[in-house]
Amino acid sequence: MSSKEEESILGYGHKNIQAVHPTTIMITKEENLSQTGDCIVVIAANKTLETLTSKFRESLRKSNSKLTVVFEIDSLKEQITAFGSPKLILSHPTDMVIRKSDYICNRTLAIHADKSSSDLSRVFVEKLKDQKQEIKVTLTVEG
Repeated sequence: MSSKEEESILGYGHKNIQAVHPTTIMITKEENLSQTGDCIVVIAANKTLETLTSKFRESLRKSNSKLTVVFEIDSLKEQITAFGSPKLILSHPTDMVIRKSDYICNRTLAIHADKSSSDLSRVFVEKLKDQKQEIKVTLTVEG
């Protein structure tokens, strides 16, 4: 039987957002961002891997789970499709990383993504550089 779980995350942009990493995209609870965080697209997130509901995390750990991630700023949207895994740890206190690869650590939210931060539209990325810009992230897992 297929189930569907959804989580909404609110966060903000930052002047140092570059979104140029070729294989990852990251959401963080941290409120500051150095220029070395080239995969980060959302800071000051109101949820972490640890605070996602147990039902959501359980669904993401199913071997056939698919995750859809939608980033929204005003009327602009970016969507990423990735996959869960029974091997996901989902325990990092601040960071959520979506990866194109199958690498898993405690920061990994999903693997085998169809986009990384460098694949986002540059118009969207410019909006991410506004520190007052609120970003809504919707995570939907099916599986």
